Amino acid sequence: MLFNSFEFLIFFPVVTILYYALPYKFRWILLLAASCVFYMFFVPVYILILLTTILIDYFAAIWIDKSEGKRKRIYLIISIGSTCLVLFIFKYFNFFNENFRLLAQLIHWNYPIQALKILLPIGLSFHTFQSLSYVIEVYRGNQKPEYHFGIYSLYVMFYPQLSAGPIERPQNMLHQFYEEHDFDYDNVMYGLKRMLWGYFKKVVIADRLSLYVNAVYGDQRAHNGTSLLLATIFFTFQIYCDFSGYSDIAIGCARVMGFKLMTNFNRPMFSRSMTEYWRRWHISLSTWFNDYLFTPLVFEFRNAGKFAVVFALLITFFVSGLWHGAGWTFIAWGLLHGVAITYEFLTKKKRKRLFQYVPELVSKTMCFLLTFGFVSFTLIFFRAVNFSEALTIIHKIMFEPGRLFIGGNMWLIVYSVFFILVLLLTELIQEYKLFNNFSLIYNPNKAVRYLTYYSLVLIILLLGVFDSSQFIYFQF
Repeated sequence: MLFNSFEFLIFFPVVTILYYALPYKFRWILLLAASCVFYMFFVPVYILILLTTILIDYFAAIWIDKSEGKRKRIYLIISIGSTCLVLFIFKYFNFFNENFRLLAQLIHWNYPIQALKILLPIGLSFHTFQSLSYVIEVYRGNQKPEYHFGIYSLYVMFYPQLSAGPIERPQNMLHQFYEEHDFDYDNVMYGLKRMLWGYFKKVVIADRLSLYVNAVYGDQRAHNGTSLLLATIFFTFQIYCDFSGYSDIAIGCARVMGFKLMTNFNRPMFSRSMTEYWRRWHISLSTWFNDYLFTPLVFEFRNAGKFAVVFALLITFFVSGLWHGAGWTFIAWGLLHGVAITYEFLTKKKRKRLFQYVPELVSKTMCFLLTFGFVSFTLIFFRAVNFSEALTIIHKIMFEPGRLFIGGNMWLIVYSVFFILVLLLTELIQEYKLFNNFSLIYNPNKAVRYLTYYSLVLIILLLGVFDSSQFIYFQF
């Protein structure tokens, strides 16, 4: 089920009303059943895959907690290996199989293994990482195993975050399913406001930008560098508004029921370095990689000094790229980010000395523009179908400028630019606390607040793109 579907507009209020109407002890059953229904709207049979990973990690965590020494580590390896195997089969098997087939052709070997004709379950990478974090935290002794199978299943399947996160840690979520959440007006209003802003970002900004981006990237050979440059900039905002919009809706609908999910985005468009960007962008994923891959790698090779950090950074971003998609373009995207952050790590002191001779406003502006430009550049690999297409787009942007492609609808570009500016102005006020941190949606004046609510709803209804398009990160 999609958040931007008609079915969800019925599903959400019905589930919420039943949640508060039911006695506390039955609420987890409702939420688990609702989460199953929510997930089965995509491909019903795939819920069995999710059940498989839940069973594996549920029992593995209990066995890990009861074991010591080598046996404990073996259970951890079995759990991680089994859970990742499910992800590998559905997401990566065909990618590696195709590359082995091409290698076999190159050296004239017979390679008989055929590709699997299966669809990738929605949000499988998110489920996998959330399950792995639970098992690893139990192994480290930071979390006791959850013996209530229903509650653990709900932790993995909680419908607001089921399809695309945030990737929650067990320490933050499990205890919340045992707490009795009474109806709280402030929570409900906060949640509905967060959802409203998320819908605005998704259907008014992201989905409208996608009309131009898809038209240009879908036939990139017919367009010149100017049109491709605009489409690339638009895609940078599209993917941000699409994914942060999803996160806002997820956080909002969870808060309506009293649950608190972690913040997943913190105005990444105002980052002044790639290091800062990854502290602000997809925070639940970046902290996951930091805690479970980067930090252990640095510790393992700690005697190598700076080399340990460089090695850990490149491996982490290689895996991050592969996590986002089974393709060389995604790997290239991840490695480019890894190289950029490695460069920042190795030159931090030199850059600090250099910028002390540059006026602060100039240096901040330069850093902001360079960061935004680099992010947009790398997203060419993220959006392009293959390497050849990505390199063609880069070549055209650099060497083949021309007349801007309008596509028969000048207002599409005008609306897109206008709402991007609205977004940036709103986040600029939040970022630098301008005008006493002025806000329309959270304004202390009741009249201003309600006028804002009605205006947003009207804008969403009149200018939103309602084609039930999936959120971009659902494919991961």
